[in-house]
Order: sequence, then C-alpha cells, then structure tokens
Amino acid sequence: MDFKLERLIRENIRGLKPYSSARDEFVALGADMIFLDANENPNANGVNRYPDPHQRSLKVVLANQKGIKESQIVLGNGSDEILDLLFRALCEPSKDNIISLPPTYGMYKVLSDINVIENREVLLNEDFQPDVKAILSKVDAHTKLLFLCSPNNPTGNLIQSEKIETILNEFQGLVVIDEAYVDFANTESWICRLNEFPNLVVTQTLSKAYGMAAIRLGMCFASEEIIAILKKIKPPYNVNELTQERALIGIANEKKVSDQISAILNERNKFKETLKEFNLVQKVFKSDANFVLVRVDDAKMRYSQLLDKGIVVRNRSSQPMCENTLRFTIGTREENKKLLEALKELDL
Repeated sequence: MDFKLERLIRENIRGLKPYSSARDEFVALGADMIFLDANENPNANGVNRYPDPHQRSLKVVLANQKGIKESQIVLGNGSDEILDLLFRALCEPSKDNIISLPPTYGMYKVLSDINVIENREVLLNEDFQPDVKAILSKVDAHTKLLFLCSPNNPTGNLIQSEKIETILNEFQGLVVIDEAYVDFANTESWICRLNEFPNLVVTQTLSKAYGMAAIRLGMCFASEEIIAILKKIKPPYNVNELTQERALIGIANEKKVSDQISAILNERNKFKETLKEFNLVQKVFKSDANFVLVRVDDAKMRYSQLLDKGIVVRNRSSQPMCENTLRFTIGTREENKKLLEALKELDL
C-alpha cells in the first residue's frame, strides 16, 4: 500500500508551530534549580508547579510495557481527547468524512458532529463483524478516519483480525482501533503490529481494566510521524500532575491488575451462565469485555424495574441491531449476586 500521511493532514496543521511552554525549554529537572519562568506561585504544596507536558516518566514505563518507543506514544485527558485530536489534525470541517460501524461507541458520532465532519455509517453484520466490501465502497478522497472498536462497545465482541488486516491494507486513511476493553480479551493488542501498518492507530485507556476511570488517562500508540502531528496540536499541560503520579503507581502494579482482570472474567462467565436460566432473557451475546449485552423481553420495562431496585444498567435498545438489549457491566461478586437476585424476582 502506498500510504502517504502528509496527504491526510489538514493544510493549516502541516505548517503549524506548536505552543512552546515554559517546561519545553529544558529536559533535566534538578532539585537545585530555581523556577522563575512560568509565573507560578512559588510556595511549594505539591501541585504549585506545572506538570511535565510530555509525561516523560510515565511514557518510559508504558514504552517498556508495550514494547515500543516513547516517541510512539501520546497521552490525553481520557481517550476522548485523543480521538478529538485525530479529528482536528486530519479532518477539514464541512469537507472531509469519517467511517464508523454501528452499533459502536457513540463518541465517534458525537465528535464528528462537533467537528462538522460527515460520519458515514456502515452497519456491522448480524454477527457484529465489519462488512469490508460495504466499508470500502463508502470511501472517497475525503475519507480520513475509520474507527474500529475491538472489543466492541456495546456488543462486547472482538473484531476478526483478518477483516482488520484487509481494511488496513486497502484503506488509505488512518484506521483507529479503539482497544478500551482489550485487557479482558484473549488476544494480543494491535500495538504489536504498528510497524507493519503505517496507517494504524491504537487507543487504550486506564479507565477499565486498570480501575482508574477517575484520573482520565487516555493512551494513543502509532508511528512516530503520526504521534508528532498529534503532539503539535495537543494542549501543553493536558495531563495533570496528579494523574501522572497516580497512573505511574497503577501501571506499576501489574500483578494487582492481572488478578482483578481474572476475577472479573471469572464473574463474567458465571454471570452469563446464570442469565440463561431466566425466562425474560432471550439471548446472551458473546463477550470479550467486562460487560455482557443481553436481549430481554422488554428492555425499557426491565431497565426501570432494576432502577427501582437500586441497580443501574444501560439500555442499548436505541443502537442498530440492539433492540430490547441491556448492557450489564460485571461488578463485584456481591454486586453481581444482587443483580441476579433482582432479575430472579422479576422473572415471574
């Protein structure tokens, strides 16, 4: 494939000179240095100084864990900021378009609307897999991004690797694989194949398996050339000091994360089997994530009934091919037990 990144970048971004913050002018942070450059409050309290705008310490650990270079990573205030950076770097408002594959994560459409970019939707097939031929038929010279959520939200399934490979080889824009739930799946991340595909972008998060949704840390992995473009347009201090510190602690404790993932998967499997016993349940979909999509007899009614019992789930019935479905996040053993007890009471 003759992929040319330069062709995809918005003209005004190509020549953009990024903002240079006070902390961009040096690398070493010596304890004996006097900081009189950034108009900060000089009274030390742990957060009176601006954070490292490049998150160097965090990237060192992530690069080692992922087996890539630090220059192949950009971090954001949640994955949504990363996705928005991709829109703003590549897509000319009212001119370019992107492709998304419903049912899928709703922010792709929201971001396309915010950025005034046409969202060309191509429905997944009945197995919730991409229709590659239909996707490629929607592509034109102004198609810049294609989003693949794998494992997919809200369906929970992995996208077949051979279909992703075909898209990567045939599509001349960037293919963004959203791996928010990949830690729960029995598969390798597409990060290990970044060097094979110059148009591949992988996003991940600390919000799910790592249990740090509150710190809002999104991760993007791609070629050095793609990352350099995103770094040009990201806000200078988009990842705060507290987030960087907490993320370093969280990702260092790999055994704790692994143990929690195992516990969640064990609960998921038991939960799925028990669900099949209820008459109100019509279908339990395959899941490679930390949630289960379930078709019930009346999703609106069951959602309200569970809410009355103090249990909040997600009604996904508005999504294509998801009529009368509820999405159940796998909680603790006690939370899952209470949900199953509530469903049993409703299953009359």
